[in-house]
Amino acid sequence: MSEVYAARRERLREQCTAGGSAAAVVSQPANVRYLAGASPQGAVLLLGPREDLLLCSKVPTGEPVEGRPDEHLRLQVLGAPDGDAAVAAADLAAAAGAESLAVEEHHLTVARHRALTSVAPRLRLADLGCAVEQLRLVKDDEEISYLRIASEITDQALGELLESILVGRTERHLALELERRLVDHGADGPAFATSVGTGPNSGRGGHRPTDRRVEEGDFLSVCLGANYRGYRCEIGRTFVIGTSPADWQIELYDLVFAAQRAGREALAPGVAYRDVDHAARQVLDSAGYAEQLPALTGHGVGLEIGEDPKLAPTAMGKLDACVPVTVEPGVHLPGRGGVRIDDTLVVRPEADGGPELLTITTKELLAL
Repeated sequence: MSEVYAARRERLREQCTAGGSAAAVVSQPANVRYLAGASPQGAVLLLGPREDLLLCSKVPTGEPVEGRPDEHLRLQVLGAPDGDAAVAAADLAAAAGAESLAVEEHHLTVARHRALTSVAPRLRLADLGCAVEQLRLVKDDEEISYLRIASEITDQALGELLESILVGRTERHLALELERRLVDHGADGPAFATSVGTGPNSGRGGHRPTDRRVEEGDFLSVCLGANYRGYRCEIGRTFVIGTSPADWQIELYDLVFAAQRAGREALAPGVAYRDVDHAARQVLDSAGYAEQLPALTGHGVGLEIGEDPKLAPTAMGKLDACVPVTVEPGVHLPGRGGVRIDDTLVVRPEADGGPELLTITTKELLAL
């Protein structure tokens, strides 16, 4: 992997040089991990005029949650455990003769930006923007393999839950059990806070589990994902508790399923982000659910859950091959509940079989 990290840093260095900066400080944790292999708490990467450094307040543990640093990247531990690695990096860049330093302004606080200016007053600070995030958009084979494993773990955890008795158990209990099963199957942890919604809470995006208990006749919606070696996937499914779904439940489920399928089928290199959103959204909009729809139909996944691209009505840009995204339309009816169906897929050209589905738990409306 050292060669991979070095190549990533070199691509960023070329962009910095083209923008007039001989050095850069990367502070956003996911970006640090992408370029350095690890992102210990508070660490920054200095892309220096002479050499690159990973600056940390303490020696990295090498635990999966923070990653393992590139062995060919020099590590520097700050003398003071409460020191600011970004400020130290700016000081080193100035000492090495850099005149301009690119920083991630979207991640730095105003106070931290002022501290950098104070320690190196002759250093001109430039905005690196989202250059690293753009590099992260297209995933390599190893990144996609990590996402496949994360998806397999997530499918296993969800499949086991569906085989257990659910009636009478609380949303909170089910969410905790799902997260435990993720770790049991090899995840470093959950990709995000697991959501379980029952009855009137079902189908709500980002629902925080409560002490409401599962009842016969409920919709049960779950949204979860595994974090494996820093890479995060997402799956969402909706089920019915009992033996015979009500007519309105079947109708709503079939509608959301059709919208999700339309979104999945729209995924292809060169397709505009907003066109994927439109493909799924128009199915639900035409059925009269425009006001119940979420702000976006899907988003990118990788070292973060909810990274670029955003599949939204006003999103600008077009898909590339090897970009993993979610497609997750849903409808929530206040007081009644709703349906959400969510998959993680990798964009592939039609010649390669079209979009690769990573989360394979059945989307049939199961009665549990």
